[in-house]
Amino acid sequence: MNANSMTFSNELFNWCENFPYQDNRRPNWDEYFLLLAYIASRRSSCWRKKVGAVIVKDKAVISTGYNGAPAPQINCLELGECYRDVHNIASGTELEKCRASGSHAESNAIALAAKNGHSTAGATLYLFGHNYICNVCRGIIANAYISRVVHLKEDGSVVEFDVFKDWNKNPLDS
Repeated sequence: MNANSMTFSNELFNWCENFPYQDNRRPNWDEYFLLLAYIASRRSSCWRKKVGAVIVKDKAVISTGYNGAPAPQINCLELGECYRDVHNIASGTELEKCRASGSHAESNAIALAAKNGHSTAGATLYLFGHNYICNVCRGIIANAYISRVVHLKEDGSVVEFDVFKDWNKNPLDS
């Protein structure tokens, strides 16, 4: 292990030691899978946001994902800069200019499930790291027939969606 790995290992150990569930209370299933989404978010190669997703079916993880540049591209951390920061592009705008365009945590988790032959129909997607799900990812989630989304937002609130009941109208109309 190099020095950076040792530092991270120490930070991770300290974080685990100070995790709120040090008593005998077990996290419920949603809390457990949201915690896994948090851990997935730490793999993100994005300067701006660390977002993680976990897809679960029958209480078993079938896929994970995080935001960052697609596999063959050099990511922002490797480049040492964010194009959108350098060009003062506001968050949530001009997403096509992001190196991670099309590689949000949600879409990456769905793509990895497909790559590995896992059906996402009827699954739950757990998400951590931002305040809203973009329209492109909403469409991908619906087309993957994921039925439920549990989203831990940046303010600590948890929002749950039944995809086919709650997303049955254009999100721009709400």
